[in-house]
Amino acid sequence: MPNKIVDTSEAKRLEESKNNKYSWQHWGPYLSDRQWGTVREDYSADGSAWEYFPHDHARSRAYRWGEDGIAGISDNKQNLCFALALWNGKDPILKERFFGLTGNEGNHGEDVKEYYFYLANTPSHSYMKCLYKYPHNAYPYDWLVQENKNRRSLEGRGGREFELIDTGVFDENRYCDVFIEYAKNTPEDILIKISVVNRGPEAQSVYILPTLWFRNTWSWGYSWESKPSIKLIESKGKFGVLEADHQKLGSRWLYYEEPNEVIFTDNETNMERFNKPNMNPYVKDGINRYIVDGVNDAVNPAKTGTKASVCYKLNIGAGESKTIRLRLSDRKDMDSPFDLDYDNVFTTRKIEMNAFYDCVCPPDITEDLKNIQRQAFAGLLWTKQFYYYSVKQWLNGDPACPTPPQDRKKGRNNEWIHIHCKDVISMPDKWEYPWFAAWDLAFHTIPLCLIDPDFAKQQLHLFTKEWYMHPNGQMPAYEWAFGDVNPPVTAWAVWEVYKMEEKFYGRKDTDFLKRMFNKLLLYFTWWVNRKDTYGNNIFEGGFLGLDNISMFDRSQPGIPNILIEQSDGTAWMGMYCLNMLRISSEISKSDPAYREWGGKFLQHFFYIADAMNHIGGDGVNLWDEDDKFYYDLMRLPGRVESIKVRSMVGLIPIFAVENLGFEELFKDNPADFSSSSDYQDLKTQLNWYMKNRPDLISHKNIFIKGSEGDYNPDSKGVFLSLVEKDRLGQILEKMLDENEFLSPYGIRSLSKYHENNPVCINVDGKDYRMKYEPAESSTGMFGGNSNWRGPIWFPLNYMIIEALQEFYNYFGDSFKVECPKGSGKMMNLWEVSEELSKRLINIFQRDLSQDGRRPVYGDTDKFQSDPSWKDLILFYEYFHGDNGAGIGASHQTGWTGLIAKLIGQRNS
Repeated sequence: MPNKIVDTSEAKRLEESKNNKYSWQHWGPYLSDRQWGTVREDYSADGSAWEYFPHDHARSRAYRWGEDGIAGISDNKQNLCFALALWNGKDPILKERFFGLTGNEGNHGEDVKEYYFYLANTPSHSYMKCLYKYPHNAYPYDWLVQENKNRRSLEGRGGREFELIDTGVFDENRYCDVFIEYAKNTPEDILIKISVVNRGPEAQSVYILPTLWFRNTWSWGYSWESKPSIKLIESKGKFGVLEADHQKLGSRWLYYEEPNEVIFTDNETNMERFNKPNMNPYVKDGINRYIVDGVNDAVNPAKTGTKASVCYKLNIGAGESKTIRLRLSDRKDMDSPFDLDYDNVFTTRKIEMNAFYDCVCPPDITEDLKNIQRQAFAGLLWTKQFYYYSVKQWLNGDPACPTPPQDRKKGRNNEWIHIHCKDVISMPDKWEYPWFAAWDLAFHTIPLCLIDPDFAKQQLHLFTKEWYMHPNGQMPAYEWAFGDVNPPVTAWAVWEVYKMEEKFYGRKDTDFLKRMFNKLLLYFTWWVNRKDTYGNNIFEGGFLGLDNISMFDRSQPGIPNILIEQSDGTAWMGMYCLNMLRISSEISKSDPAYREWGGKFLQHFFYIADAMNHIGGDGVNLWDEDDKFYYDLMRLPGRVESIKVRSMVGLIPIFAVENLGFEELFKDNPADFSSSSDYQDLKTQLNWYMKNRPDLISHKNIFIKGSEGDYNPDSKGVFLSLVEKDRLGQILEKMLDENEFLSPYGIRSLSKYHENNPVCINVDGKDYRMKYEPAESSTGMFGGNSNWRGPIWFPLNYMIIEALQEFYNYFGDSFKVECPKGSGKMMNLWEVSEELSKRLINIFQRDLSQDGRRPVYGDTDKFQSDPSWKDLILFYEYFHGDNGAGIGASHQTGWTGLIAKLIGQRNS
């Protein structure tokens, strides 16, 4: 497979970018889907970002830190932007960006209320395609807000959300499919095609406004930022030209087929909307006011500005399609920008794209699975975003703007003033989460590595840079609170990406391992020093991205003198030790200086494994011998109590598992690991512990060739796990029980046992309750915007699959479990992993026994049966624990993009 991939035209483009021969990734889909309502644009005193910069302001206020648009592109520093705007003649505003509910309006929190689909993209962005479904009738902004507000009430929270499709705007197919395609002729010569298909029963008029504009860098009072310009060049017959000049980017020309008119304004705030005088009569919402409100003097008659729209008014018959062609190029004075070569470029790029992805797909994959995988990859690539944020500058404010309230300097992210980023980053979802999240990103890199290993490695390395990583060694979590703690999965992702690049591309990038290892040491030390209060190797990571998985916020429980010692936090650190042990062992093959690190992380692992399975002293452990499950511990003055909730918290300990072969680790003398006198290698460290600390290695979860309790006499290495064999079986008995964790669509985040057996804990006279909820949260914890009390989440399901395969590599067929429990069917752990993978894939796959319905779309009939909808895939944040329907953020191809990897590793 490596040769097939590297020989494709697309892979060669990536190699050219890597070698700085051609910058194919200079331009890409780097516009956000939403810039309003973000922390970056919030200059309020109390940090209420949603209210400070709402959607209603977005058309009129210039953004400070980035731009948004529909199916847009920009250069990688977002100097010049291009995107699509539309108007159906009935909406109250021009459709320049996607609408959705704020975190305080949506039932699950922030929630986009549009239908758009990322259909195709290549890693070099040589070809990209997106679809937006635009209703013929007025968009129901107020209705969506009010109805979801009603459902967010205490009685309605947790129920089904009110979606755009429920308003009836798509009934009788009264909408247009708007396809936006990009094809690169060269890295700086981008062909653009906009095709509008009227799906409705009668003719429809629609305005199509391809828009070119500059990100506003000149309004903030910095002398080195000069104002760029876009101007109209004299028409050349059947096509027109706009010239865009920028001091850093240089000049670009937008060629377009003859429109109705070209409209100019400036990308500057309309101060009059906010009761202040305008310095410039032509402002950001000028084109909106001109088109929608008919205000003729809202746009610049001189045909110049920093924002310009090429306006086409199309009348499209029922079932008819019309196409608009444009070209954004570094080539001046083109005589025939739309000649025969124009269409040939699109044809060629699509052929090359298919050849590239055919190398990634399994050979016998069905067309349905190929479609799912392709759209998953497309979503991952479309969700790249230019991210610009200087915390110090943001806190202090800009010279030309009012000084921010002093209270802000004591609020959000005030301890992260070193953050200064200006990069293209893989986002979880460019509308609902248009900011990086550290542990999300680690999962993104797994499917990304299949198609662009260099970008995957660059993303992992990025967050260890000095302008991201805190001086104390902590990695930033996400924009709303950089100081929150995410699971430390970066080391795991580093090793996974390293192995995948070797397997699929035939390259071993040891330098990448070294760079990452050295920085990951800092992060490991931060965890040890900051999150182990009692020094007993039991960790208190906080909420760890699992939001409301407990009955109270594990970071801020709101209970005096409480400390939560976490099963998952401790397990993540055990896994971190094994990841670092594995990475250092690999590096030491070529650099002996790294051999001693194996002993360091072996020691940490032994201590954590011992603590995880027996704390001692107070008689209360993370492992509950009565329930045969791992639980968090709650420490209060004078008492320690297990939080007996059967959740993903108790499954995460199985992630810490590693099977190391001595032949691979010790090239010098693999046959006899007991003879070395070199105290800097792992085998000598093992000898030392066997002799001096038998208490630490006597657990049945640490197997060494020849030692007592070795269940595999053919082993030629060491097998390390936080969970011993008997306990693994006991955990899997619950995990594979369809009345507990096992859903038809994967592993639930909370056992279904708690549906009829809710948990109640009384602390200081107050009851804290929790029960199984397969869909949306019924509480307002974390804004109600996430739910780990029953739904299925791809990232941790993926890690369960990986862990089971690692256990199988040691135990083989000697260890089998009943799957599902009560079925009488015994499986080895590899077979269990394949069964779980199949169930996850079935979320998206057509169920031929159910009229080809896709579980992800539940009872939404249009998605299930309409030919123009049924093969379009949305990759949700999480999924209903019982029926697999998609819930939460609808475009989170970030970590749900792992589906592409699961499909790719199928046997057929």
